[in-house]
Amino acid sequence: MAASSRVPSNLHYMLLSVWCFSLLCTATAEDSPITRIAFGSCANQSAPQPIWEAINKFDPQVFIWLGDNIYGDIRKPNRLFGKERTIGPWRNSPRFVPSSEAEMKVRYAKAKANPGYSRLLRKARVIGTWDDHDYGLNDAGKEFDRKVINQRLMLDFLDEPLDSPRRRQAGVYASYTFGPSNKRVKVIVLDTRYHRDPLRSDGSILGDTQWGWLEEELRGPHSEITIIASSVQVISNLSATTGPLFYMESWGRFPKERKRLFQLIQDTKRNGVIFISGDVHFGEITRYDCAVGYPLYDVTSSGLVQSVEKVFPRPLRFVVRLLFWYTPNTMRVTNDNCRCKSCTYGQQNFGAISIDWDANPATVRLEIRDVNGLTALSTNVSLSELQPRGSKSSTDPTTKGKSQRHCTLEAELQGITRYRLAVLVYFIITVLVMALVGLIIGVVLTITACVYKCKVD
Repeated sequence: MAASSRVPSNLHYMLLSVWCFSLLCTATAEDSPITRIAFGSCANQSAPQPIWEAINKFDPQVFIWLGDNIYGDIRKPNRLFGKERTIGPWRNSPRFVPSSEAEMKVRYAKAKANPGYSRLLRKARVIGTWDDHDYGLNDAGKEFDRKVINQRLMLDFLDEPLDSPRRRQAGVYASYTFGPSNKRVKVIVLDTRYHRDPLRSDGSILGDTQWGWLEEELRGPHSEITIIASSVQVISNLSATTGPLFYMESWGRFPKERKRLFQLIQDTKRNGVIFISGDVHFGEITRYDCAVGYPLYDVTSSGLVQSVEKVFPRPLRFVVRLLFWYTPNTMRVTNDNCRCKSCTYGQQNFGAISIDWDANPATVRLEIRDVNGLTALSTNVSLSELQPRGSKSSTDPTTKGKSQRHCTLEAELQGITRYRLAVLVYFIITVLVMALVGLIIGVVLTITACVYKCKVD
């Protein structure tokens, strides 16, 4: 009896010790300052993903998915002619169609089983949002009828607890706070799909409920750094300078919503805001100095797999870099840390944020790193710079004069400057067409002359 009573007592003591140790470990983990954050987007699950090795070497404490975590929709072949035409002015069929719930599960399982990603899951906190292809359909918004089912599948992929509020709300937006007092990092993850109005509508991106939630988060407890994760670009509006050739999704295509976002940050006096984004299949760092009283940075990392240069044969990739350099962009950060002259990076990449809390003042290094973990783009920002300096509006000409380079929106550029890419492309097409017409005329005249000569002879 005595022996049997001692066994439970010893077992109780052991369990109590383990419980206390686990609490201590949890508290220590929560109190540890966050110094390394990685993020990325556009990870086609069917393609090789060597970049996870570089991400694991960076050893992030937190990894943030920015969308297109899988490619769940089905892309049809490009067909200009035939019964089912997916491109061209006479297109009669969509290029993308949604896949079934069963197929989405298969694709998520394949992504999660990747050895490099599995290794990251074991040592880092993984959080994130979605974009169109994992939402279920290219460029889709609130009209998409499978979003409820796909939200559950996406949260399953992120190992979201079954009792999480995210499973009961409309949308996958969420917030997280890491680190101890005075070294606190808040991460706000937005959902730019579930409530988004149609493109070209200048309607809402977030919807009323998410806007109310975001305001509460920004008015909430202080943090030294606030990272706002958006699946699409916030600062850059490249479509303003690439149109009418092609357009990309961004907050800039919803100018009222973007203005509302900047105004909310200014009204809540939230300091240390840094945006991160994905979607566009290239990496860049942009900034806007005339919105909230201090510079707003947007680090765009895209993609972990999909990249714009990958579409072109290696000998022609310089053309992509040349076009990036030629296309005007008033928001892009250009410095000596850029690998390419355009200060964009069109190959596989991931984003990295390194925080030096011991520096005085504390500093943040924003980077785009390549598949080998080497820096392709970077800039250093002091936290003292990310503090409101007054209530001057972004339209104040005095404020603009101090940093004109990052105060003029792309849509504000004048005529030929704004549309010089389109002018160049149309000029080249015109020259090529005229050359082709001239060649055809020359061939016809030569043949006619030969026929006439033969008749005379």
